[in-house]
Amino acid sequence: MSAENTRDKILESSLKLFSQKGFLGATTREIAREAGVAEVTLFRHCPSKEVLFEEVIRRYSFLPALKELLPELEQANYEETLLEIARRFLEKLGERKDLIRIMLAERHHYPSKVKRMFRGFLGEMIRMLADYFRQLQARGILRDFDPDVGAKAFLGSLFAYVNFLGFFLGMSGRGAHDDRFAVEFVKIFIGGTAGNRSSKVRRRNKTAGGTLGRRAG
Repeated sequence: MSAENTRDKILESSLKLFSQKGFLGATTREIAREAGVAEVTLFRHCPSKEVLFEEVIRRYSFLPALKELLPELEQANYEETLLEIARRFLEKLGERKDLIRIMLAERHHYPSKVKRMFRGFLGEMIRMLADYFRQLQARGILRDFDPDVGAKAFLGSLFAYVNFLGFFLGMSGRGAHDDRFAVEFVKIFIGGTAGNRSSKVRRRNKTAGGTLGRRAG
């Protein structure tokens, strides 16, 4: 097995066990056994459980998807971009619901290094979306509002929706419910953030052939 394949196997096994037992419950010995490698091999790739957890979040969170997504959507309009981000984020949250659930339950007991890591990942996601809002504000497409607050409100609302469905209503939150929520939520968000120019562009796009949501349907 190549070094790259070994690393992939270790990270896949780490994601599985962290999702089942949490960061605090999973041990490096168990992860190594699940990956089919010696524990010393695991430590050659990731020198501590904290580093291993960070690599899992770095690979399997929404952050790498968002980094790829925004450049791909440079030619898309505001509604198309937000709708695609919302759909992808909800999909990722659904895929990681077990890990998220156990992280929320044990987060107060995390070492300070792990807490700082989480803040760093969340902060980077917020900054990327906020920068997108700033670019549209500079072009006169969006009205004047705090881009950082807007980014927190957008991502935070999606996260809250998934937790509300799963933890309070006992629903999986994936599929038709997610898509309907994404479409309606984006409409509401645009209504509060878009300037007159964006509204006109949006109406022209609908006349020309519909929004991304209608094409996807």
